[in-house]
Amino acid sequence: MSAFLRLARPARTRLALPCTRPLSTTAPRAADPWLLPNTPEHLEKTTSPPDAPAPTPLPRPGEPVEKMRARLVYQSRKRGTLESDLLLSTFAKERLSTMDEGELREFDKLMDEPDWDIYYWATGKKAPPERWANSRILEKLREHVRNEGKVVRRMPDLS
Repeated sequence: MSAFLRLARPARTRLALPCTRPLSTTAPRAADPWLLPNTPEHLEKTTSPPDAPAPTPLPRPGEPVEKMRARLVYQSRKRGTLESDLLLSTFAKERLSTMDEGELREFDKLMDEPDWDIYYWATGKKAPPERWANSRILEKLREHVRNEGKVVRRMPDLS
């Protein structure tokens, strides 16, 4: 380039801009809306208040014992949370066939309770309300959950 062109062209000036470049281009993450089970936050948000009234069961007048047993097998498997499904369906497979009518009715009432409440009562994370404090069925479920024989459990097949 000639000297004339160098003089005729104005010199480029650099403007000092403040550095505003973000450190990351990833959007900030919001808190996870799906809390992990057995964490204090999950316990707080999923259990019913201790003074909550018992759920009102659906009336099933004249239901035969075998029909009730079949319904409870299905209901124990299709709860809505995998944790409750696994605990209750394996319990039902092992114990429902030997229960008398009174125990079946008590288990039916337990099935009306919210999933996470049953889960936390059975695992001992929360104390059950007074209406379930002396329940034979809940005690049998707790024994099943302790799994002292270290049995590997999976969802039983529907048959």
